[in-house]
Amino acid sequence: MARERRPSRQTAAVLAALAAGPGWRHGYDLARETGLASGTLYPVLMRLEERGYLESRWSEGIEGRPRRHLYRITAAGLRYAAGAAGPARHRPATRPRLEGA
Repeated sequence: MARERRPSRQTAAVLAALAAGPGWRHGYDLARETGLASGTLYPVLMRLEERGYLESRWSEGIEGRPRRHLYRITAAGLRYAAGAAGPARHRPATRPRLEGA
């Protein structure tokens, strides 16, 4: 079985924001909390939904206001978020020196 890749910094931020509470959140709130631009945030949300890590629905319409897309993390998303918060793999800060070069 293939190992799941670690999420990007942006994906980890979205997962952490959604994992902080069980309720439905809309994209604007998530953008404010994570500091991500909409052009980054919404593709991340769509990928997470496609993978089953979150679910979405449309808000109830309020007269005079557009409906909003709401997002909520799933149990699989909580497990993935917990793994994302784990220790990062060690990567050397610089290339190793070549002796005698």
